[in-house]
Amino acid sequence: MKKLRDIIYSIPLNQVVGSTAVDVSEICFDSRQIKPHVLFVAIKGTTLDGHQFIDQAVAQGAKAVLCENLPAKLDEHVCYLQVENAAKALGTLAANFHDHPSSKLKLVGVTGTNGKTTIATLLFQLFRGLGYKIGLLSTVQNQINEQVIPATHTTPDPIALNGLINDMVDAGCDYCFMEVSSHAVAQYRIEGFCFAGGIFTNLTHDHLDFHKTFDVYLKAKKAFFDGLNKSAFALTNVDDKNGMVMLQNTRAKKKTYGLKNIADFKAKILENHFKGLLLHIDQQEVWFKLVGSFNASNLLAVYGAAVLLNQDKNNVLTILSHLSGAEGRFDYVISAGGIIGIVDYAHTPDAVQNVLNTIQDIRQGTEQVITVIGCGGDRDKTKRPLMARVACDWSNKVILTSDNPRNEKPEQIIQDMTAGVLPNNQKKALSITDRKEAIRTACHLAKSGDIILLAGKGHEKYQEIAGVKYPFDDKQVLIEFLNQMN
Repeated sequence: MKKLRDIIYSIPLNQVVGSTAVDVSEICFDSRQIKPHVLFVAIKGTTLDGHQFIDQAVAQGAKAVLCENLPAKLDEHVCYLQVENAAKALGTLAANFHDHPSSKLKLVGVTGTNGKTTIATLLFQLFRGLGYKIGLLSTVQNQINEQVIPATHTTPDPIALNGLINDMVDAGCDYCFMEVSSHAVAQYRIEGFCFAGGIFTNLTHDHLDFHKTFDVYLKAKKAFFDGLNKSAFALTNVDDKNGMVMLQNTRAKKKTYGLKNIADFKAKILENHFKGLLLHIDQQEVWFKLVGSFNASNLLAVYGAAVLLNQDKNNVLTILSHLSGAEGRFDYVISAGGIIGIVDYAHTPDAVQNVLNTIQDIRQGTEQVITVIGCGGDRDKTKRPLMARVACDWSNKVILTSDNPRNEKPEQIIQDMTAGVLPNNQKKALSITDRKEAIRTACHLAKSGDIILLAGKGHEKYQEIAGVKYPFDDKQVLIEFLNQMN
């Protein structure tokens, strides 16, 4: 239990009705999870307004309510706190409740459209290799040293997030590396956090179903850097046209990395094969297991962040050269018959193009590239034709199929994608709604040396259809069909 007055400091309050001396057992913003002595925070969401559930929360034992609009009827045994922005206040409340765990370790956030998971995962693996106790918060999974905690969102809600970082502090973690999504910034999920550094990867077309415009999306990413304090570092990708925008108003120490432009951390690709990358980095030639120019950029970001965190350069490069990155990110297998299968989480037009560009850079020139691709339902519809167009422009054959249709009809999603297939590419594209059948067809179309790309789902172990999640693993299905052909 904590006194309410002890967890509301630094929150601008418009009005207080009742005593702030009440005991609070935990903070809750979901009325379905109300317990006695909780502080209920009424959030105005995209579909539901928490203010509708204030009376229910009080009836179930809430002893305090934080809201933007006071209810007409007040309970004399409950303390009501009125604020301008309840979502923003929730982040500070959660940090206060756990005594600001993010200030008790070094927290580094990674943001951008593509590359967040790979960079956060590589940093986690690198610093474990350097001998530290480490926490990870990523799209694939959350982790506290050896303990794996399944991830449900790229960035969890503020209560869960502060709880996880508090657990990391209790476990003795020295660092935590986390993905920071644009949703998390816009919804104040990282409010009240103390970051030791921030990394920007790139900014391309994504999440416009939520942000509505690219400018709003950009400003959400930039707000993360605007919030860094002067003791932190802000490391940005100077090769991205929006990279320097991220540094415009930050108080943090400004640093850059890049493959093409002048930067504080610079690298050059010497060799690029399916077996790895040879980079010239900081006056040394180093071989890495990861593949592709986008991974060269990711590796450079990781190297730069490690140096800014005062790690020995040679130790960093030695350990990085042995790491293999995140699951479902250019994750490839080679069948006994010589067919190369690649599973990648690419789910934006730019990410699909990056993967296909990497394949083009590596291929010998005679192999077919067969791409299996879909788009998620209940998400940004404007990127669907763009993704299909990119896939067709850079592949010999394309199979348009289901991704996670969620509550949309998969046939309609595929139809939206088909609108992006140009007339000169129509002969190379076919539609197969069932994803498993689409993968099977790709395997049967492939010959020795050909390359199959399964884009979109990456590490996911399910397919969501009509709101229900069914077991489905792209890599497992791919291996199954490739083995049948041997």
